[in-house]
Amino acid sequence: MRATMLSLSRATIVMAGALLGAVPLAASAQSGVQAVWVHRHVRFIYQGFTTYYSCGGLREEVERMLQKLGARDLKVNEYGCVEGSGVETFPGVQVRMQVLAPASSKHGKAVGPVLYAHWQNVVLLAGNSSLQDQGNCELIEQFKETFLPLFTTRNIRYESNCVPHQLSYGTYLSTEVLMAPAPPVRGH
Repeated sequence: MRATMLSLSRATIVMAGALLGAVPLAASAQSGVQAVWVHRHVRFIYQGFTTYYSCGGLREEVERMLQKLGARDLKVNEYGCVEGSGVETFPGVQVRMQVLAPASSKHGKAVGPVLYAHWQNVVLLAGNSSLQDQGNCELIEQFKETFLPLFTTRNIRYESNCVPHQLSYGTYLSTEVLMAPAPPVRGH
C-alpha cells in the first residue's frame, strides 16, 4: 500500500509540475498584443544626391526593409521609371502589403482573425555598417518618413550623419515593431 501511495504521490507531483510549466506559455500568449492584419498601399519616389538607384535596385532595397519589418502579402512594383536600365533620376516603387495593427485601433479593415503579436527590435541600418551600406542614408531617412508610419512601431531610434554628395559613417535606424507569432514547426 505504501509503495502505491508513493507512486501516486510522484504521479501527482509530475502532473502538477506539467500544469505549472504550461502556465507561463498561456500567460505569455495572453501578454501579447491583440493584433489584426490590415492593408497598406503607398507610392514612393526616391530623391537622392549621394546614392542613385535603378528602379530594380530601389525595389529590392525597399522590399528587403519591408520584409524585415514583418510585412506580408508584399507586392513591390517599379513605378515612374523612365530609363530601361541603369540608374534613374527619380526611381519609384508602388507598394501593396499587409501589416499588423492593434485590434483595438481603427487603422483599416482587418484581414483575418485576431492574433497575439509581440514586439521585436529591428535594425534597418546599423551605425557600424559598411561605408557602402551607409551610402543608403538618404533612402533610410525617406523610408523612415514614408514607410515606418504604416507599421505599428515604438522606440524608434534614428541618428544621421547624412550629408549630400558625401559618404560618411554614423547613420542608424532601429525600431520595435509589432510582429506576428512564428508559424508552428511542422514535424516530419
